[in-house]
Amino acid sequence: MNFDSADAITISTAVREGKTSAVEVTKAALARIATRNHLFNCFTTITAETALTDAALIDQEIAQGNHPGVLAGVPFAVKNLFDIAGFTTLAGSKINAVNPEATQDATAVAKLKQAGAVLLGALNMDEYAYGFVTENSHYGATHNPHDLQRVAGGSSGGSAAAVAAGLVPLTLGSDTNGSIRVPAALCGVFGFKPTYGRLSRAGVALFSSSFDHIGPFARSVQDIATVFDVLQGKDDRDPICTKRLPELCLPQLKQDISGIRIAIAADYFTKGAEPAALAAVQKVADAIEVTEYVIIPEAHRARAAAFVITASEGANLRLENLRLHPEDFDLATRDRFLAGALIPSSWYLQAQRFRRWYRDRVREVFQNVDVILAPTTPISAPLIGQQTIILDGEEILVRPHLGLFTQPLSFIGLPVLSVPIQCRNTLPLGVQLIAAPYNEALILRVAAALEAKGVVSAPVILNALNSEAV
Repeated sequence: MNFDSADAITISTAVREGKTSAVEVTKAALARIATRNHLFNCFTTITAETALTDAALIDQEIAQGNHPGVLAGVPFAVKNLFDIAGFTTLAGSKINAVNPEATQDATAVAKLKQAGAVLLGALNMDEYAYGFVTENSHYGATHNPHDLQRVAGGSSGGSAAAVAAGLVPLTLGSDTNGSIRVPAALCGVFGFKPTYGRLSRAGVALFSSSFDHIGPFARSVQDIATVFDVLQGKDDRDPICTKRLPELCLPQLKQDISGIRIAIAADYFTKGAEPAALAAVQKVADAIEVTEYVIIPEAHRARAAAFVITASEGANLRLENLRLHPEDFDLATRDRFLAGALIPSSWYLQAQRFRRWYRDRVREVFQNVDVILAPTTPISAPLIGQQTIILDGEEILVRPHLGLFTQPLSFIGLPVLSVPIQCRNTLPLGVQLIAAPYNEALILRVAAALEAKGVVSAPVILNALNSEAV
């Protein structure tokens, strides 16, 4: 089996059928990380000893005739803001490095382990998840596997790059304003942000509590659906986690999509972008014969309000450290938190009032459409350290602009999947599939149809490795 390119379900099936073992799969993945991670800087912690122990237990279960889970023997890793028992949760920061070790796994980590997946470690990110580039001043930049001179996106950059580079087939990240979808698009993998509150955030270091979601990265729609199904369910450890009964999406992937009403996001979502980003949306639309357009009203105000709320909430969570340890922050993160701490309370309250109004307007839009298509990012991956870009003759800042099309959707917790569009001789781009809350199954069905047509795909990128011994 080619462990580099195999997806999670292929690996799990091979392990359960005895064609390989969980220990063999784990050793191969650890070897890939040992020889390649220096190129990408994805991992900040490697849990080799516990991984091999867990893998051996899975093989023992299989030998005894038991079913170890749908993800038996599948290697995975998590953004380093997820608690891992016995390790300190960094959240991309220097300050957190002196904190006590976590006493138990985050709920999402525990659920994947219960399904048979094997945790290999924690992944690099922007400090406190505040960024779109994963250029971390403490732990270094994560490099895009498509071009090592370019960013992987953020804040879950290590999670996206680890999947794109074939280090592991599954990872978890978090998304506040686009932190799953942006790196998924720039690295050319699938990245899923379910409905706000659909998956438990217990044991996850939060950036902005009223925005934060968790979700998976993978190289196939089947893998995304499988992980989502495993992670669903109420959790009393997370007060915002829904008590809604799980709706399994994997059995629905092959259902016909002809009855699903799909439209292209117009107006705001067609401006401020490179032509290639808009062409990616059109490519998806043409493949499934979508010709209708829809306007999501006041999206520009939603983005502005999202800035206000996340900056305020993020700063509030970090006030003590801002007072006591300002020198230990990443400079860019610190300055944004300081600005957030100075936002007048009246601005925050007004942004929340607008949020309620905006939610009602978007709910009206979804009375006439089921799934909306939009670009994930306005540009492909910029160079590491790049500060500005020229678009439509105007010089704009790169970092905040990467969230142009993701922030208005996070603002009201909509479920969104970024699907990868691979372009010959160019960097990948992503297209967002957006639905009303709790309609993840519709999104995944459309994505599966696009994948079956060969329109979206996430192959392992080995070009960056050609000059290295692997």
